[in-house]
Amino acid sequence: MASFKDHFSAHAAQYAAHRPTYPPALVDALADLAGGTRLALDCGCGTGQLSVPLAARFDRVIAIDGSAAQVAAAGRHPRVEYRVAVAESSGLPARTVDLVTVAQAAHWFDLTRFYAEVRRVGRTGGLLALLTYGNIDTDTDVVRVVQGFRRDVIDRFWPPERIHVDTGYRQLPFPFEELEPPAFVLEQNWSLGDFLGYIDTWSAVRAAEGAMGRAPLETFADMLRDVWGPPDSRRIIRWPLSMRLGRL
Repeated sequence: MASFKDHFSAHAAQYAAHRPTYPPALVDALADLAGGTRLALDCGCGTGQLSVPLAARFDRVIAIDGSAAQVAAAGRHPRVEYRVAVAESSGLPARTVDLVTVAQAAHWFDLTRFYAEVRRVGRTGGLLALLTYGNIDTDTDVVRVVQGFRRDVIDRFWPPERIHVDTGYRQLPFPFEELEPPAFVLEQNWSLGDFLGYIDTWSAVRAAEGAMGRAPLETFADMLRDVWGPPDSRRIIRWPLSMRLGRL
């Protein structure tokens, strides 16, 4: 199998537990635009945050990721088949896929090779959807603490590809007939532990931990506890979703 940029295998269980999932209305919109619902290919699937919801509308979902650890930790569904494979070489037959999705992973791909693979496996008239979410939207006091942690501690540790998340994938090349995407927001109702678990999955946090140990994250957690209130109290966490949609 070809190499890939692997930032998440060592923490696959945390990724499975603490990454947000995608709403049914988003899956409905993608299925309606795809023009067919026989087969969806979810590339860079991670632990299946989009793969499993896709199964509500597609007869089959093939979900691929270069990380065997991520695939092993992925959520299960009878219509989802997980495979360890890179997005640039899916192994699927030509002209078989109605929808190709990439959720929060396209910035890691060799896009020239990936787009060639999309054209090979996609049915004429099918759909390619690149999805990404970046900064959180929640109560002002929490956002202020998170922004300070990013600015003062971890921003220098993001991989360079992170810039594409911050710009909503608008700077990625996208050589397809582009469609206007509908607006969606991811939303989770999380306790303090849930939220800290999510922050701990960030690639920059992992890199910062390697350079400085756990102390900066523990200091951030203490600051967050001061504004959160009781740890088991829940707050609505939102992520505006950015999409690039292309007709195949």
